[in-house]
Amino acid sequence: MDRGITVAEVTYCNSNSVAEHVVMMTLALVRNYIPSYDWVRKGGWNIADCAARSYDLEAMQVGTVAAGRIGLRVLRLLKPFDVGLHYMDRHRLPASVEQELNLTHHTTLESLAKVCDVVTLNCPLHPETEHMVNAESLKNFKRGAYLINTARGKLCDTNAIAAALESGQLAGYAGDVWFPQPAPVDHPWRTMPHHGMTPHISGTSLSAQARYAAGTREILECYFESRPIRDEYLIVQGGQLAGVGAHSYSAGNATKGSEDAARFKK
Repeated sequence: MDRGITVAEVTYCNSNSVAEHVVMMTLALVRNYIPSYDWVRKGGWNIADCAARSYDLEAMQVGTVAAGRIGLRVLRLLKPFDVGLHYMDRHRLPASVEQELNLTHHTTLESLAKVCDVVTLNCPLHPETEHMVNAESLKNFKRGAYLINTARGKLCDTNAIAAALESGQLAGYAGDVWFPQPAPVDHPWRTMPHHGMTPHISGTSLSAQARYAAGTREILECYFESRPIRDEYLIVQGGQLAGVGAHSYSAGNATKGSEDAARFKK
């Protein structure tokens, strides 16, 4: 913004890919899939141990922080599971959508976290959301809740998440994003209990990559031919937030702290 550089992203290219990953991670945690799979790989047949942390998703309360392209898709995908659906967003969804999905709107993370068994983070990282999940805000979560984060690692305080899993305040954490990235080999999220981490691949399915290519080509052709870039692709233009960026982001730097990587062994 300070240098007048146009910033664009291939909006929607992988929104559904990420939403599907959220649903997969939710089921994997709630049904205790990963430890059960590990028992099979080890040659075991420990049904009691596998079932000890396994629940039905049905009838749980599930909430998304942000209900934009990804968050709203997550809500739609989860509706057939007969769960209670909640969302927190500074832009309230149309009444018709709230009625269609039987949504409950929240204005704060505290309000959402207090009633939800599963919370999924689907908001961008900017100064207002950096470390929004921390030791203090985790106290508002239902004890034994599940947290899913396919958005940005820095939405969460690294050590607070690990501590919440150790204490049982969180029953599980599944994330696709880390800070820093690539994650060092001794990053706490690799070894904390009851996690379902993946290496930032939720939006990188082969299906999504085909859409990356088509969208990137369109953006570049518009730029070099001095044609308008679609509003849904624009983040910054003319030194200001523009298009979808004006809807989703706020100005400021939320990328500091990469020196944190020095805390990890090389």
